[in-house]
Amino acid sequence: MTNSRQLRVVAIGGGTGLSTLLRGLKAFVAAPANDSDPTHPHLSTLIRELSAIVTVTDDGGSSGRLREDLHMLPPGDIRNCLVALSQDEHLLSRLFQYRFPHGDLEGHSFGNLFLAALTGITGDFAQAVHTSSQILATRGRIFPCTTANATLSARMDDGSIVDGETSITASRRSIAELILTPADARPLPETLTAIANADLITLGPGSLYTSLITNLLVRGIPEAIAHSSATRVYICNLMTQANESLGLTASQHIEKILDHARAFSLRKDAQIFDYALINTAPISPQALARYAREGQTPILADLDRIRSLGVEPITGNFVHEGDVLRHNYDVLAETVLQLALQTSAV
Repeated sequence: MTNSRQLRVVAIGGGTGLSTLLRGLKAFVAAPANDSDPTHPHLSTLIRELSAIVTVTDDGGSSGRLREDLHMLPPGDIRNCLVALSQDEHLLSRLFQYRFPHGDLEGHSFGNLFLAALTGITGDFAQAVHTSSQILATRGRIFPCTTANATLSARMDDGSIVDGETSITASRRSIAELILTPADARPLPETLTAIANADLITLGPGSLYTSLITNLLVRGIPEAIAHSSATRVYICNLMTQANESLGLTASQHIEKILDHARAFSLRKDAQIFDYALINTAPISPQALARYAREGQTPILADLDRIRSLGVEPITGNFVHEGDVLRHNYDVLAETVLQLALQTSAV
């Protein structure tokens, strides 16, 4: 891919989905203090500025323990993004993902403790993330979607209320509505500036409710996306997910996102997506069988219904098959960047 134009890119999400996309986008960002990436000489430096906006509502595992013990924001998803954007990802991945096997630190990852220590030193989680990015020479900026001590609740399909992200994902009921407390949680000003200046904004891949929709419950973020002139792309998951999206088609994923984004301050016809990337390539029978044990199936690409929502589907082969199914981050990154270049040229 060659083009003289450089893009400002904002990627929104959480979990392993966002870090997967960032690994692909990183290859198009110049290394610090260099004009090009010597490890990818065939690639143009297409990204002038890369920003990741990351959900911070996790309350389980190491992140949940640090959140409760130190009254800090959960660092887990941020840690994954730092690793994905770092220069020496292989070494840092081993270091930051290392979990202590014994004693008082059992279950904690080194990366989470690193962010906790920096939060204690700086007195501010967002500053700790910024300092971490400088130390690790990441090829992009990382912003928590809010610095408020935000928690999730969900109204389920039977009317019951489930509190906390861990309890929500463990529930056997379907989620009808996701609720963020405090309801007036706000983003960092730098987040809104990044969205306003963006040429490309992506949402996904990731868990429909707990990685994607949770970002759009932060007041100011959906409004900024709706008013943006950027190319706005939803990246649909490959498979439905237990406790979050079983039985939902691609268009229904988009509908759930739009319903939550429009719930408060957006017009009912406000749009936050121009395109949706949908995998239409076949998945191996072996992988399908593994996922079927949890009731998970490939997400149905109901393209006409997507178009009826005012979103243009972009189909293709975006699958990478390993121990688990992931998006092919090289193909994913090149597709969204090429889309942004094409639409901006029209």
